[in-house]
Amino acid sequence: MTLATDARAQGFPDPPEPDLRPADVVKRAESIARELVGRQAETEERTFYAADIHDRFVKSGFYRILVPRRYGGYEFGIETFMRVTLALTRGCPSTGWMYCLGHAHAHAVATLFGRRAQDELLSQGDFICPATVVPSGTAERVDGGWALNGTWGYCSGSPYAGHFMGHTLVEGEPMLFVAPRSEWERLDDWGAQLGLKGSGSHSIAVSGFVPDHLTLGKHLSQLTVTDGTPGLELHGNPEYGGGPLSFMVLEDAVLALGMAQGALDAYEELMRTRTTGFPPIVPRTEDPDFQRWYGEATALIATAEAAFWNAVDQWRDTCARGPEAFTTEREMRIALICREVVELCWRAVEGHLFPTAGSSSVRRGERIERVWRDLSTLHSHAGVAVFLTAIAKREYARARFGVE
Repeated sequence: MTLATDARAQGFPDPPEPDLRPADVVKRAESIARELVGRQAETEERTFYAADIHDRFVKSGFYRILVPRRYGGYEFGIETFMRVTLALTRGCPSTGWMYCLGHAHAHAVATLFGRRAQDELLSQGDFICPATVVPSGTAERVDGGWALNGTWGYCSGSPYAGHFMGHTLVEGEPMLFVAPRSEWERLDDWGAQLGLKGSGSHSIAVSGFVPDHLTLGKHLSQLTVTDGTPGLELHGNPEYGGGPLSFMVLEDAVLALGMAQGALDAYEELMRTRTTGFPPIVPRTEDPDFQRWYGEATALIATAEAAFWNAVDQWRDTCARGPEAFTTEREMRIALICREVVELCWRAVEGHLFPTAGSSSVRRGERIERVWRDLSTLHSHAGVAVFLTAIAKREYARARFGVE
């Protein structure tokens, strides 16, 4: 059964291009990324990527990569999603970040929520849904669901989003919810941060109703899949039985990797076009010091890339073994690899590329300067600064040694 007939049989929209292949989508991302390099300044000024870029993402199928075939999505899975994210981030970190953290949560919805919720949330095919991990706001029990009120910050992907995934506290315990666009508004409060100024990470103010079937009684990081998932039962795809926590930290890693690759691209251009500052005055490509700095940065980034794709393979292999294989130890092991990917990329940019590029190349708006700001800001993200740096290491050791 083809993608189109499978979706049609379920009563949902066909995908725009039934014969589209993963490789086609990745090539489109790589083509668009080349244009994004020259549009980074306007993206930061606007605080999110332009409407014409969004339209091209829609037409290219980027917002359907993780959406199940049942709903007219392409169901291309984690590898295609990560390759598209990597390409976009290499061209423009803000754009890659906004896309990634807007579409990624299609996987969480298609994995963790029941059929009724998925029918409601995913039936349009394209899916953009920012998420935050810090509980906020208030939830009042009403007939059939919850009346939510409050403001949630750092909602990356909000400018073009149709839904919002957040957390609130109910009697001191976290509750995950997905609110439709009709129940919230985006605030104009992004762009003053050090980096990722164009990532569309605005706050969202919710004042509306969320039905019970769009809520789960735990924090997203606490939800396990070892007993099976609604998504695996509904779609039959092992990736919809995969660990949502390890999926999330792979996002942190791919974003860091894309940023570092973009910085290396910029440095390579400087190598080809600039000369040394001290005699003998020669092209940087011929200077032993610049050769060493470029080689060291390349080694760090290449190692990070190898580790990242190995982590993706581990995630997919674990999916193939079934949800019961996604133990805490397994998920945290993948998280530890992601932590090292981020650190390798930071060492390359902060330790080699940024300080040796030259002061004229790290002025405001220059590509290496922007990546340095963006990667610095990534380091302040709770998923990196708190979870990968401290919690994941501790939780892995506890799981490994059976410590409660």
